[in-house]
Amino acid sequence: MRNPARPSATADETTPTVTVLIEVPRWSFLKRGSTGEIDFVSPLPCPFNYGAVPAFIGREGDLLDALVLGPRLPLGRRVSVRAYASIALTDRGMTDDKLVCGHHPPTAAELRRVERFFRFYAHCKALLNRYRGRPGRNAFDGWDDAAAAIARAQPRGPEWTPPQVPF
Repeated sequence: MRNPARPSATADETTPTVTVLIEVPRWSFLKRGSTGEIDFVSPLPCPFNYGAVPAFIGREGDLLDALVLGPRLPLGRRVSVRAYASIALTDRGMTDDKLVCGHHPPTAAELRRVERFFRFYAHCKALLNRYRGRPGRNAFDGWDDAAAAIARAQPRGPEWTPPQVPF
């Protein structure tokens, strides 16, 4: 069950470890998708390393999204990190989980920045989608446990192809 309140992230033996492929290095303006192609050029840089967990398919049919806290990582880097929490973001009516990952548990300040960013991002996407004539709700829908988000995802099989939905 999603929780609107920020979690207090801690590490223990149940904290999942995932491999994340970096698609958007921290402070990059270029948003790339799972195909490696540029989805769009942002007017604002992304404050986090952003990518996907290639082993799983998220609820909207694309690779499971993940952000990696910490210093800038290069495009294409695969990094093994702990998944401490997840957020739910709805874009054009499709709800998707995004793992919040790092090499150490996120601080309360880092979690506040993640939430603030995705609330702002959802608002910006709503304006962009309205301009593009793409209907559907856009919102930050709250926090959840990383293990629950991974459990909702599907293992990626060899037959998977990226969705043909324009972002």
